[in-house]
Amino acid sequence: MSSLEQLCVHPWEPFVHHDTRVIFLGSFPPDKRRWAMDFFYPNYINDMWRIFGLCLYGDKMRFVDEEQHSFRLDDIKEMLIKYKVGLYDTAKVVRRTRNTAADKDLEVVEATNLEELLSIAPKCCAVVTTGQKATDIFCQHFDIPQPKVGEYVGFNFHDRPLRLYRMPSSSRAYPLKLERKAQTYQPLFDELIKTIIHNQST
Repeated sequence: MSSLEQLCVHPWEPFVHHDTRVIFLGSFPPDKRRWAMDFFYPNYINDMWRIFGLCLYGDKMRFVDEEQHSFRLDDIKEMLIKYKVGLYDTAKVVRRTRNTAADKDLEVVEATNLEELLSIAPKCCAVVTTGQKATDIFCQHFDIPQPKVGEYVGFNFHDRPLRLYRMPSSSRAYPLKLERKAQTYQPLFDELIKTIIHNQST
């Protein structure tokens, strides 16, 4: 096995708890050399935290620390807890076939136990996949059709109705401008994530 094909074990535990309502699932974190922080979507040029900033606050820089070339991790975690959003990935162990962070260069050696993950969050009503590999793994596991990008399909988990949303990848490699990505994510935030908070306050 070459040095480029060594096994990589997921560096973090799921950011999911009993009160989580929406779980975002990517494929697998990039190599540590590309991290700007020790948390999910850590690459500084990844658009995820800019998407959250635009969709929730109308400000793509809300969670970006330009001076440190990083992200405001404490603010991100506070926001995720407030909006009851969980995070993890669909693979726990991978083999990188090339020295890239691209999904096409990841061989999944051990997939995430998705049943166990959803059981951690009994109030979860939706899962959001943020890339093709994550969508492939999730849909294959639960034997459900893949939704079109920006849409969702319904499925049942232990008699609990859930939605699977398929969203554009937040990677800059995905050929769509940040603002267009945020437009695709916006209905999800408006219909689900913001609604959860609104219903709690009424």
